[in-house]
Amino acid sequence: MGIIKVENIKVYAYHGCLKEETKIGSDYRVDLEVKANLKNSAKSDELSDTVDYVFLNRIIKEEMCVPSKLLETVAKRILNRIFTEEKMVQKATVWVSKINPPIGGDVERVTIKMTERRKK
Repeated sequence: MGIIKVENIKVYAYHGCLKEETKIGSDYRVDLEVKANLKNSAKSDELSDTVDYVFLNRIIKEEMCVPSKLLETVAKRILNRIFTEEKMVQKATVWVSKINPPIGGDVERVTIKMTERRKK
């Protein structure tokens, strides 16, 4: 088993419960960690034998473009797509962070973390 991380993906998106958030948008950071068997790819040196991080990045960017009230909803959509579209992934953890959230204080970011395992 091995780990692939795609870190600090910066996205501008329109998530939130406040009307202003869905109109103005804000900055987000997404981090992803997936676990998969990387032994074959380590031997073969072939992209087809591993989890393509370009593919993972594309899923994140596409799902971040779909407005949602809650970051939890966005995270769950990202995980669902990963498990549906990439059979090699056995476990995935995604962190979705809203940068400078409008919560009436000096807060750098709020982050939700969600982990899923492939159902056998």
